[in-house]
Amino acid sequence: MLRVILIVFILLFATGWPSNVINRIDDRETRVRDVIGGELEENEFPGIQYLVVDKDTTLFSYAGGIADIAATRAMRDNTTMMIYSMTKTITAAAVLLLVERGEIALEDPVTRYLPDIPYGKEVKIRHLLSQTSGIPNPIPLRWIHLAEEHAHFDQQAALREILEENPELDFTPGDRFAYSNISYWLLGYVIEKASGTGYEEYVRQNVFRKLAIPEAEIGFVIPSPEHHAKGYLPKWSLMNIFKSFVVDSRFAGDYEDNWLHVYDHYLNGPSFGGVIGTAHAIGIFLRDQLQDTSRLVSPETKALFFQQQKDNQGQPIPMTLGWHIGSVDGVQFLFKVGGGGGFRSEMRIYPSAGIASVVMVNNASFNPGAFLKNVDREFFKK
Repeated sequence: MLRVILIVFILLFATGWPSNVINRIDDRETRVRDVIGGELEENEFPGIQYLVVDKDTTLFSYAGGIADIAATRAMRDNTTMMIYSMTKTITAAAVLLLVERGEIALEDPVTRYLPDIPYGKEVKIRHLLSQTSGIPNPIPLRWIHLAEEHAHFDQQAALREILEENPELDFTPGDRFAYSNISYWLLGYVIEKASGTGYEEYVRQNVFRKLAIPEAEIGFVIPSPEHHAKGYLPKWSLMNIFKSFVVDSRFAGDYEDNWLHVYDHYLNGPSFGGVIGTAHAIGIFLRDQLQDTSRLVSPETKALFFQQQKDNQGQPIPMTLGWHIGSVDGVQFLFKVGGGGGFRSEMRIYPSAGIASVVMVNNASFNPGAFLKNVDREFFKK
């Protein structure tokens, strides 16, 4: 047996196998770094974090550019940014934990937990998770408040006002897929009612701490200003030109080079977009979802988390119970995009390739999907 093993190793070294593999990895990383370097040179964003993982390790990690232009502070691995709607997938994971524990059922009417909402008993928990609720989706860019207002902000009053302004369903629940931030705002309160714990504390205890994500790298408030990136809008962008029509001017800071600084703020509803974190922190969550046995949920619940949903006619929709569904180069992936005033991000899981990725930048106009389509394919081949 020993002789056979020795012969195999001799043949591998004779064909240059180890060096070929190392060279392919080096070439791959060089190509990805060249893409990122080119986008930095073209001023596509001040700073960026990009991470690729498989279930065992980090395949690629990059943090570069600028976190704070005025202070010339570099973007680093431990620099936090707002992830906005990527939060929704974390909220969905928290809901499915309650489903697994028998504290919530997917077919429960939402009114079982929130009897005062105006949408009736037809809207089920499954509808909220799969974005088939029929609940309206007014532009949410004004649903924010300054960081210094956070301690005294009344989230319940803010949600009540939105529900009063949008009391009618756009369609029968389950008839079709249509995105709604209100749906995931409501899920935060469902978690609170079912668990008896505040949404943020429930997620901290049952998701972040269970995955041993460092508290300095993820949470619902800025952990430390010196390790948090400034959010920006490009000076010459449609979003900047028309910002006064959708965002209160008090959120706009000064121009720093060709970037408009957006003051630190929080979303009015943490469950639809309130998480602040690093790519490394999100990578821990993604790696857990690649495992055969997740630390968060049972294999059955994880399979449910990844399962494509259907409308009332039995037709598949581009959504699971918390993930959107896409494809690149014939490889299907699950994804969630986040974006708002100052930051843009996207995370993906490629189940068949066994990898996951996340990109986060401090430019609200950046296209993370185009970036990931360009660079993630480098990691499909080992």
